[in-house]
Amino acid sequence: MNRKNISSNTKWEDIVGYSRAVRIGNIIEVSGTTATDGEEIIGAGNPYEQAMFIFKKIEKALLEAGASMKDVVRTRMYVTNIDDWEEIGKAHGEFFKVIKPASTMIEVSRLIHPDLLLEIEASAVVNN
Repeated sequence: MNRKNISSNTKWEDIVGYSRAVRIGNIIEVSGTTATDGEEIIGAGNPYEQAMFIFKKIEKALLEAGASMKDVVRTRMYVTNIDDWEEIGKAHGEFFKVIKPASTMIEVSRLIHPDLLLEIEASAVVNN
C-alpha cells in the first residue's frame, strides 16, 4: 500500500521524527494536535477556544489526506484539567454531533507547554 505523510512544516516534525498525519490505504491517523500556530499558543486559558482551533487543524490535515471530518471514526482527547470537559465536549460536539465517532477524554498531568490545555488525536477511514 502507498503511504502518504502529511506535514505541517514545523521544525518539530524533523527533530522528533513524526508527521502531522499519515495515510496508508484508506486509514488516516492524525498525530496529537495542540493549539499552536508556529511558536504562538492560541487561546491560552480557554479550553473551548483551544479545542476549536485544534479541530480546525485536524480538519485541514484530513483534507490534505483526502478525507474530511465525516470520515473520523475515533478521537482521543488528553486534557490537563478534566473539569474543562464540558467546554471541550461542546467544541467536539460542534464538529461531530452528527458523526459521533468513538471518543476518549483522559486527564493528563501536563503537556509540552503549561499554556496548552489539551491535545487531540483523530483516526479516520475513507471509502476510496
